Amino acid sequence: MEIKTTPLKRCILLEVNGRIDSSTAPQLADVFNETTEGGEFHIVFDMSNVEFISSAGLWVMVTAQKKCKRFNRGEVYLAGVPKRIYEALDLAGFIPYYKVFDSAAEAVGSF
Repeated sequence: MEIKTTPLKRCILLEVNGRIDSSTAPQLADVFNETTEGGEFHIVFDMSNVEFISSAGLWVMVTAQKKCKRFNRGEVYLAGVPKRIYEALDLAGFIPYYKVFDSAAEAVGSF
């Protein structure tokens, strides 16, 4: 799994390539933690190149969203979610907790 972090004017863009599973989820959690500890709570999580996400990866996403929304500081937006992953998020009941956009550009523009 590769993670690219791009600081933008109004948010941070996190782009992930590859699989998010129990062995790579801690790496993703570290990136989210570094971002929020740095005072950035507006995050666009670009999932367009994510091939697979396990329950460990979903837990990382939920934890990041909780940190960002705490005290109304910000939010994690999802962008480019593949259909299969979107269906898994919907089945788990996570979709109502996120704003989902077709592309990272749309998500960044909405902040």
